[in-house]
Amino acid sequence: MQFIDLNKQYAKISSEIDQAIFDTLKAGQFIQGPSVKELESKLSKYVGAECISCANGTDAIYIALRALGVQAGDEVLVPSFTWVSTAEVVKLLNAIPVFVEVDSSFNMDPTHASTLINDKTKGIIAVSMFGTCADLLSLKKLTHENDIFLIEDAAQSFGAMHNNHMSCSIADISTTSFFPAKPLGCYGDGGAIFSNNANLLGLCDAISKHGQQGRYNYVTVGMNSRLDTIQAAILLEKLKIFEEEVFRKNEIASLYMKHFSSNSHISCPIIPVKENRSVWAQYTLTLQIDDVINKRKKVMEDLKVRGIPTALYYPAPLHLQSPYRTLQEIKLPITEKISNSVLSLPMHAYLSDDEVGFIAENVIQVLKDNH
Repeated sequence: MQFIDLNKQYAKISSEIDQAIFDTLKAGQFIQGPSVKELESKLSKYVGAECISCANGTDAIYIALRALGVQAGDEVLVPSFTWVSTAEVVKLLNAIPVFVEVDSSFNMDPTHASTLINDKTKGIIAVSMFGTCADLLSLKKLTHENDIFLIEDAAQSFGAMHNNHMSCSIADISTTSFFPAKPLGCYGDGGAIFSNNANLLGLCDAISKHGQQGRYNYVTVGMNSRLDTIQAAILLEKLKIFEEEVFRKNEIASLYMKHFSSNSHISCPIIPVKENRSVWAQYTLTLQIDDVINKRKKVMEDLKVRGIPTALYYPAPLHLQSPYRTLQEIKLPITEKISNSVLSLPMHAYLSDDEVGFIAENVIQVLKDNH
């Protein structure tokens, strides 16, 4: 059993993927070939915001911050419960990441964010965690009232919905990642930037291409961050089955919930309803057991023996990591509690109902044995 089974996905569309790669090799346009522009057009139509591609999701956030004018000393609000890229790019610009508490959805708490805004605050990066959008409309209202920007880090939420709006269509700039394990992933690194602000997106495009707007016309200091044509061709094929995969993952999330809902040792992730949708980048439980840090390790070991892979996202909050510590002690009790108790289970569109049942039954038994 695989945590995320890319081999089964490839088996489903192997002939299409192979043909797309062959066609790209035959055409010989490996950088900025026609598949790149076709992909950007289709992603734009899917999301409802204009799109440019780039080399990876980390570059996407960095480029967005550059386009929004973040400078040394500016403060940018970010969650501490996230992958390091979100805060890393802020530090790379010599700006200051200000860490915000999360709520039960694993996403940034807008109420806590509102208490941290001051004259130095330039904007907010909200991570849409584990496939579910942050409360983007509340955060957008907050940023509008304070004349600061909102970036959605949608590395895990491409295809999700928030109040009938697609992820990547709400914030001033949104970014995503096409790392292989993401909801829409290629077979290498890749990323994209979305915005309905033509000037901002044009500047992002220039920054990603050495600061050029037109050949040898340099309008800013840029970088080299381009999605290669082979990866774009692969993504075009995967995009064709993307909605089918999202539908199946939501079925699996409901099956997990059915198995776990009455278990006192487990808190299940929230399943969005009505005009909201998760794409389930991860299926993450919160364990309700004593001595959870030590017992969680034993639970993972016992599940591995039973053939069930698990993972921790994220066992150490960023505000407690040495590169991001400040002289002033930061206390984020909810974030710290969540980090100590989360456990992610296999989640991909190619799990069978029987496999989900097998995973759930063993998780329940192992937790009982270790309680």
